[in-house]
Amino acid sequence: MSPKPLNTDRPLPLRPLVLGAVALAFSAIVLGRAQAGGSHWFPPVADPLVKEECGSCHLAFAPSMLPAASWQRMMSNLKNHFGDDASLDPAVTAKISEYLVANAGDRGGQRYGDKLLRGVTGTTSLASAPLRITELPKWVREHRKVPNWEWKHQEVRTRANCTACHADAARGYYDD
Repeated sequence: MSPKPLNTDRPLPLRPLVLGAVALAFSAIVLGRAQAGGSHWFPPVADPLVKEECGSCHLAFAPSMLPAASWQRMMSNLKNHFGDDASLDPAVTAKISEYLVANAGDRGGQRYGDKLLRGVTGTTSLASAPLRITELPKWVREHRKVPNWEWKHQEVRTRANCTACHADAARGYYDD
């Protein structure tokens, strides 16, 4: 008995091809987020001193969320840090400033900060550098649908309390 010849005139079944394409697309999305962090990912603070000092009062914000001039301006006036005295030893202040500036959105963290800093003016002038991430145009656009009453909720209280809505903010993920 001789083997049957393959019929090469019949089309390939579509089902395995479609399933393969869906699996490939899904993998690209998952791996893309894992690799690039997604469009709402900012590398979290890696320096233990910055985590300890900044994170003792609030989320230690990713340096790539602001330009270098903003971090310089902020660190030069810790006596009046958004209404609080956050003064530190000058040597500690210098180390934290160095880390924040080196990883700012227009420096080492440019790959990530570019998406948040697009359209921001005054990023090189200390006097006009933005201090609040919550006032950046992209941040405002992303949060425009959040009703005012939600910002006043006892678990949120302020627009700077990212972790109230973004459970993985400390790990750099700000997806909904």
